[in-house]
Amino acid sequence: MPPPYTSVVDVHVILYREGEIALLERQNTGYCDGMLTVPGGHLEEGEPADQAATREAGEEVGVLIDPGHLTLGAVVHHLQEAGHARMGLFFVATQWEGEPHNAEPDKAGKLVWADPRTLPSNTIAYPAAGVRAWLDGIRFVPHHW
Repeated sequence: MPPPYTSVVDVHVILYREGEIALLERQNTGYCDGMLTVPGGHLEEGEPADQAATREAGEEVGVLIDPGHLTLGAVVHHLQEAGHARMGLFFVATQWEGEPHNAEPDKAGKLVWADPRTLPSNTIAYPAAGVRAWLDGIRFVPHHW
């Protein structure tokens, strides 16, 4: 019998304030460089998803978020390529400590604030799908299947 299928579990953090969300421009990563995305990454061994989201937000944009201030906005099951899928958990934060900034200049360019209803054209499709699902109140979205 073959082993069970596995997917990478990603966590994304939608930092939302005054009608805008924070986006980072990817840089020097080899994946979608020059494009925008919400802060995020993937789970580490033994890490609960909400704690992974707060860790990633701290690493990427330098803010502290109490996991109790996160709500699950949407889940996106993303087919990246044949045989490689990702399950994206999009958490929404409206409260945090610190001013968001590019805390990883070796991996990201600028941090920009944008209206989530009119995302910039260079926003990566996968996180854009999560943001749209959150805005539309759709809790699960299959993407690129």
